[in-house]
Amino acid sequence: QVQLAESGGGSAQFGGPLRLSCTASGNPWKKYCMAWFRRAPGKEREGVAYRENDGTTTYADSVKGRFIISGDVAKDTLDLQMNSLTPEDTAIYYCAHVPKIPSATCDAVLYSNWGRGTQVIVSS
Repeated sequence: QVQLAESGGGSAQFGGPLRLSCTASGNPWKKYCMAWFRRAPGKEREGVAYRENDGTTTYADSVKGRFIISGDVAKDTLDLQMNSLTPEDTAIYYCAHVPKIPSATCDAVLYSNWGRGTQVIVSS
């Protein structure tokens, strides 16, 4: 059973950076998809950034060019570097994992393992 725990959330200023980290246990690092999702107040959960075990990354249009997803197998972490933050980025951010499904892309699969989330608040 893969277990995920997010950290690094908090308050950030408009235009500023914030880095989230997800610590993973339970041997998640075989063929996998990992991702960051977010749920903003009053909105549905949306996928923000995805990473496959081969290093392939995909981003939502709303964060492309501002957010960077990276994985460190040695440290068992999946990070999300967020830059040029705006109040629209305010949300609870979740780390997610699923074993890689052949021929499916990481932005088109259902994730089976989830962290509890970390709150990000961006003030204007």
